[in-house]
Amino acid sequence: MYSKIESAMLTGINTTPVSVEVDISTGMPMVDMVGYLSSEVKEAKERVRTALHNCNISLPPKRITINIAPANIKKTGTSFDLPIAIALLTALGVIDGKKIERHIFVGELGLNGDLIPVNGILPIVSDNANSQSYFVVSKGNESEAKLIPNANVFSFDNLNEIIEAYNVDPVRVEKYKKRVNKNLNDKNAIQSGQESHLEDSEKELEDLIDFADVNGQLLLKRACEISAAGMHNMLIIGPPGTGKTMISERMSTIMPPLNEEEKLELSKIYSVCGLLKDKKKLVHKRPFRSPHHTVTKAALAGGGINPIPGEISLAHEGVLFLDELTEFQKQTIEVLRQPLEDRKINLTRMNYNVTYPADFLLLSAMNPCNCGYYPNMQKCRCTPASLKRYLNKISQPLLDRIDITIQAPEMRYKDLVTKTKNETSAQIRERVVQCQKIQYERYKNEPFFHNSQIPASRLEEYVKLGEDEANYIEEKFEEEGLTARTYHKILRVSRTIADLDNSRDVKLKHIIEAFTYKGLSANYYKGGME
Repeated sequence: MYSKIESAMLTGINTTPVSVEVDISTGMPMVDMVGYLSSEVKEAKERVRTALHNCNISLPPKRITINIAPANIKKTGTSFDLPIAIALLTALGVIDGKKIERHIFVGELGLNGDLIPVNGILPIVSDNANSQSYFVVSKGNESEAKLIPNANVFSFDNLNEIIEAYNVDPVRVEKYKKRVNKNLNDKNAIQSGQESHLEDSEKELEDLIDFADVNGQLLLKRACEISAAGMHNMLIIGPPGTGKTMISERMSTIMPPLNEEEKLELSKIYSVCGLLKDKKKLVHKRPFRSPHHTVTKAALAGGGINPIPGEISLAHEGVLFLDELTEFQKQTIEVLRQPLEDRKINLTRMNYNVTYPADFLLLSAMNPCNCGYYPNMQKCRCTPASLKRYLNKISQPLLDRIDITIQAPEMRYKDLVTKTKNETSAQIRERVVQCQKIQYERYKNEPFFHNSQIPASRLEEYVKLGEDEANYIEEKFEEEGLTARTYHKILRVSRTIADLDNSRDVKLKHIIEAFTYKGLSANYYKGGME
């Protein structure tokens, strides 16, 4: 007796088709499981055996071989419990094999036969929905699976329900087939629901923290607008209490809304991690991730025994905020260098190789010194040696990937108490959206989308300088001893400032403003000690 059942497994946020084969033959009574399996998959043998027993089905005293193919890919997780049980039931003749053709089974089994929800249902359904397959999942995964409008989803509470639906009695199965028709009829309702989600999203944005709450720090707020408009990574330097964290927390509120493709990709990441809180709708807000400075490399980049996305992938299409940047372990934040360039993270271990998206805006903040008050020498008590050690906690290659560096000055009492009508996040976001539309149109035939991503070899093409602009940059280059990387960053930021000004050409005023955000001068720390 032989049977074959279709399933799927996660590879990053993508899926790989998997077949579960069962052969029952004469021989020494035993159950063998093969197919390059992890320990939790091997344990499925006992979970399935007990679940079948509690459903009044006993395995025959024969040789049972279970193969999960392809055998060259390691299988992990508990989602193979259900397909193994269905394959056994089909081989035993309890379930009609013809009725489960083009069915994909995914789920974990409890010892009493209950179906337990698993992580990663959304990418499994999304990647296989166009194959006109039926998906059999736990009731707990039903809402998440039905986020894909064209997916045909069956959901059950326990194994007995599945046996009743797909057994050899042709009458009973019709009762359950009606679920597919109901799901198809719900398609329009889901689509209309997505439109209402957009309205809900706008309403929630109004209730969130807002830039209107921030008094003063006009230059810092302007830098945030430029950063969001061109997707430029930014570093904020300033003493404690200047509003660095407060402003950073509002950064995601001025970024453009997610489109449908971005929502789905981001939701897949959160589904794999089991962090999709609202199972009835896709993630619709840009994420803001702020890991503590004690975060490990694996938690930041992703990985582990069963590879899951890290903070940089959870911040995909949003903001990764590193507060107190110099307090992070240097070797930990160095893992950001490759993702900032490639906008993805490749995790290679002995048993797997997965890729997770990691296209995020890096926003970081730090004090200017250990005590936090440099260059105010009336408060600062740091020595030149300690200042040097402090700054060396951040490597130059990482700083080279940060386009905008802005200083946050100490707040004045007048700025705190003056009642002014500040710009709201919605007003700033409107300009950011318009600026990004200009970039999308300009780079529609390019592999990049934002000014921050212009390769150095293409800067001359997209940032054309007039004679006055070129002379000014040459003068500043020699005067301040700039590096080639700093020069390229200034050009990219200038291009974004010009786009915000709705200017086709980069003018002198745009370049002058860009120099404001170029970073600390070479003699910043030295000058403060004199």
